Amino acid sequence: MITFNIHYIKQWAKSSDSALAQLIKALWFKLKRVEIPNIPFVFKLLYIFHIVLKQIISEVLRIFYYTPLFKSRLKNTPKQLYLYGGLPVVIGSLDITMGDSVRLAAMTTISGRAVGTNIPQLYIGNNVGIAWRTSISVGNKIIIGNNVRIAGDCYLAGYPGHPINAKLRAMGKPDDDSQVGAIVLEDDVWLATGVKVMPGVTIGHGTIVAAGSVVTKNLPDNVIAAGTPARIVKSIKEKCYE
Repeated sequence: MITFNIHYIKQWAKSSDSALAQLIKALWFKLKRVEIPNIPFVFKLLYIFHIVLKQIISEVLRIFYYTPLFKSRLKNTPKQLYLYGGLPVVIGSLDITMGDSVRLAAMTTISGRAVGTNIPQLYIGNNVGIAWRTSISVGNKIIIGNNVRIAGDCYLAGYPGHPINAKLRAMGKPDDDSQVGAIVLEDDVWLATGVKVMPGVTIGHGTIVAAGSVVTKNLPDNVIAAGTPARIVKSIKEKCYE
């Protein structure tokens, strides 16, 4: 049986010296360079129409579909929840309690450890922003305080998912209880892009963690920390504004 596969034909056309292959390759390159005339007024209107229509569809889905679906997964019913980009992924058994005015990106992944009898607990305070591609892995408990900002690509690693022992990993065994710990982000904490927070860590009120840092130990209030592992680099003096 001869299997027709466009990828094989493309490879043959690229590598063969036959006249047919050369003709196919020449036609293909001409086809890739085809452009229609640019009519600025027409395409500007089309672009505006595309953006407006896309935004309308996105808002309708957010209000009438994604937000009610996600709220049905929560323990409570928060007000002014704003999901942008779609529906966050929730994996495993866990209880989620969320405050008001939370902004949550669609590409956020929230998971609960599936080992043990206790249901993992995730508490998110008021006025919290969680950006793209952030993962929140709840081992036993994660608390995110009020006014916390979590930038994109951050990871709250409440549990690792695999044991340290290589033989146990190969057997598909889960992580050990000693590898699991609570994570607490107190009020006004800001995690910059790509920050990783390990199990058992508490980050104090108002503290900022610089991009790409890995937090392995507790951090006090009102400091800037950076590095791997994260270390205090500066103290923050709070200013009062009238």
